[in-house]
Amino acid sequence: MQQLRYKRILLKLSGEALMGQQGLGIDPNIVENVALELKEVTEFGTEVGIVIGGGNIFRGLSASARGMDRVSADYMGMLATVINAMALQDYLERNNVYTRVLTAIKMEEVAEPFIRRRAMRHLEKGRVVIFAAGTGNPYFTTDTAAALRAVEIEADVILKATKVDGVYDSDPMKNKDAKMFDELSYLDVVKRQLTVMDTTAVTLCMENKLPIVVYNITRPGNLKRVLQGEPIGTKISGA
Repeated sequence: MQQLRYKRILLKLSGEALMGQQGLGIDPNIVENVALELKEVTEFGTEVGIVIGGGNIFRGLSASARGMDRVSADYMGMLATVINAMALQDYLERNNVYTRVLTAIKMEEVAEPFIRRRAMRHLEKGRVVIFAAGTGNPYFTTDTAAALRAVEIEADVILKATKVDGVYDSDPMKNKDAKMFDELSYLDVVKRQLTVMDTTAVTLCMENKLPIVVYNITRPGNLKRVLQGEPIGTKISGA
């Protein structure tokens, strides 16, 4: 494997990415593939933090739009991320990757509470750290949680794993003529109202000069290629 461009990464995994073509839940084949790719990069010394979403189980914003109390709905969404985190941990550990789940909501029976110094120590010891339950606060997305945790652990980059090749000017699932961007600035994302990450997350990355790479997780080997510096997906930075 070539020299890696990034030593410590924060991987943002959406819940939808884990469910594959299923309408709900977790696709074992996809989780297994993610675990194997993570195993490969950790073996070459990459320190990996992961923030995982819960949209494959429950979406707080959608439930709120249907009349549920927003705060209750958001907390339910946070609990869904813990389920996904535990599933990913199981697949990683089956493949002999030491893993810790840290949650923003205390639930000591199933995971450790998030403490920054503890998270940093786990990473230094080569353990994959999965951050669950978002920020622990309603009204904040897991994108914002990813940006926050990335800054806290001093990650070199946020890798946003999606089911498409990068950031497009329109939905490529609906518009076959959608144009993909190779590079964007943080301000481009905000001004164009591109839905890659919410504004709070993008602004936090901009303030801390933290680059974002959006890539397709469904293509085998893409994670390694991104870490090696190949021009995969869309890079968002201050340029």
